[in-house]
Amino acid sequence: MSKVATKTPPIVRQKPVPEASVPSRYAVRVGKFDILVVSDGIISIPAEAIATNADPAARSTWLQDMFLPNDDLDWALNAFLVRNGDRTILIDSGVGGEYSDYTRAGQFVGRLEAAGIDLASVTDVVLTHMHFDHIGGLLVDGVKDRLRPDLQIHVSAAEVSFWEAPDFSRTAIPPELAEVIRRASTQFLTKYRHHLRTFEEESEIAPGVVVTRTGGHTPGHSVVRIASDGDRLMFAGDALLPASFDRPEWHNGFEHDPEEATRVRLRLMRELVATGSLLVSTHMPFPSVGHVAAAGDLFRWVPAWWDY
Repeated sequence: MSKVATKTPPIVRQKPVPEASVPSRYAVRVGKFDILVVSDGIISIPAEAIATNADPAARSTWLQDMFLPNDDLDWALNAFLVRNGDRTILIDSGVGGEYSDYTRAGQFVGRLEAAGIDLASVTDVVLTHMHFDHIGGLLVDGVKDRLRPDLQIHVSAAEVSFWEAPDFSRTAIPPELAEVIRRASTQFLTKYRHHLRTFEEESEIAPGVVVTRTGGHTPGHSVVRIASDGDRLMFAGDALLPASFDRPEWHNGFEHDPEEATRVRLRLMRELVATGSLLVSTHMPFPSVGHVAAAGDLFRWVPAWWDY
């Protein structure tokens, strides 16, 4: 292992794409598993979306304390590849080209190729949930044709059922973006339905790789736990976000059941403190590898030291 309701926020147009100046992938060893964190790039979200139920002054103070702007935030997008033996498991796939204003994202497929990963080698895909920034990479033109015909896509049955007729009433997602999300999920189900392998509460994808439904963020949101030779890692999807640790009660604007999402993140953070497992997550700053420590009744994020 490496040594490691609310005002609707507007859609934000992004800054020009800068020249690549930082790494876009990071390798972690967990027992027998090779884990590759791959950055899909950055999107911008309104700062108010991180805490739609928070007092604006408290949210502003938190942002200031974190040296973050009070208007638009750069929001990381991370996806993951898990390899062991003849199994190559992709966990989520980034945003693809589903939303044209996200000009600094949609890099995942190209960055996999730059890492020497052939899409035809992917045996399994695990979807934490079906928001467009997690399934979009699989919708990029030509990707499906490069995937193997026996590919298995693992997703909870509750998630598939939800996206047959999605409800955005408890989110703070702008209507225009909600339509993009709805359209992407419909396209995904049409395109990949015969590859889906649904589960109710939990499924072992491969020895040592288990996906478990948590609900909350979406009804079928799931996390992936990896265990090997005494090492542990949890991929938390969107269950844990940058503000989760010291402000777990804050509702993110993309949560379809905000109260349940709060219960889920508290439960997961207590587990991570108790087990000492590594944590990686979609929207934590790249490479998102770290631990969760107790801080009184709350928690703190402890980034792992990069292993060069």
